[in-house]
Amino acid sequence: MRASRGSEAGVEERRQAVLRHVAQEGEIRIAELAERMGVSVMTMHRDLDNLHDRQLLRKGRGVATAFSNVTMESALRFRENANAEVKDAIADALMDEVSPGDTVLIDCGSTLFPLARRLAAVDGIRVITNSLRVTHLLAASPAEVTLLGDRYYEDFDSCAGPQARRQLRDIRAAVAFVTATSVRDGRLFHPVRAYAEAKRAYLQAADRAVLAVDHSKFGRTATYPYGDVSGYDLLVTDAATPESELRSARDLGVEVRTVDPQS
Repeated sequence: MRASRGSEAGVEERRQAVLRHVAQEGEIRIAELAERMGVSVMTMHRDLDNLHDRQLLRKGRGVATAFSNVTMESALRFRENANAEVKDAIADALMDEVSPGDTVLIDCGSTLFPLARRLAAVDGIRVITNSLRVTHLLAASPAEVTLLGDRYYEDFDSCAGPQARRQLRDIRAAVAFVTATSVRDGRLFHPVRAYAEAKRAYLQAADRAVLAVDHSKFGRTATYPYGDVSGYDLLVTDAATPESELRSARDLGVEVRTVDPQS
C-alpha cells in the first residue's frame, strides 16, 4: 500500500528525504524515487517540481539530478528552513532556561539553530557545541564558543565520536539543549551510532538537560536506540505533537512544555 500525501509537515519531511536521496545518488529515475518513498509517480513529480522551483535540484525527463557543487549545502539549508515557525516558537521557550553568564551545551540539530541566534544577545554566554552551523551563527557575536572536535559528518554538518565524548567529561554546563531525530513512546533513536552515544554524553555534562523536538520527529524509530526521555528535565515541543507521545514522556517523569507558533 502506498503512503498518502499526508499533512503539510509530512510532505516537507518527505521532500527532505527525496532531496537527500538525490544528493546521495547524483541522478536517479523519478519512478525509482516514487517506489523508495512509497508514493505515486504523480506525487513524486509534485515533490520534484517544488524542489526544482526552489533550485535545490534539477528535474529532467524521467530523472532528478543533484547540483554537484551545492547538493549537501542545499540539503542542510532545506532542513534548517523546514518548520521554521515551529522552531522559532520552541527557541522562545528554550530561552527561559538561559541566564546571563551561563555555560550552555548545544546539540547539532536544526531545531536549535534559532536558539543559537537568540543566545548571541545574552551577556557573558559561553556556548559549547559539536555543530559547525551553530558556531557560524555565533561567529560575529560576543559569545564565547567552543567547538567539540572529532570525525566530521557532512549530513549533519557537525562532529561526533569518542574524542568529543572525552572532551565532554571535562565540561560542566548549566544546561544542555539536545535534539532527537526520532522519538516513539518516549524512546529515543538515531540513525548514526556516534550521535546516539554523543547524546547520552551531553546529559552527563550539564546540571539540567532540555530536549527540543518538533512534532515531525515523533512516532518514528531509527537504527540505534539510546534510552528514553527520562534522562531529561524538560521536553519542549509544539502543539501538533500527538497527545499519546506527550503522555509517554509525562509517564516517564519528564516535564512537558508545548508551544503554539500560531499564538
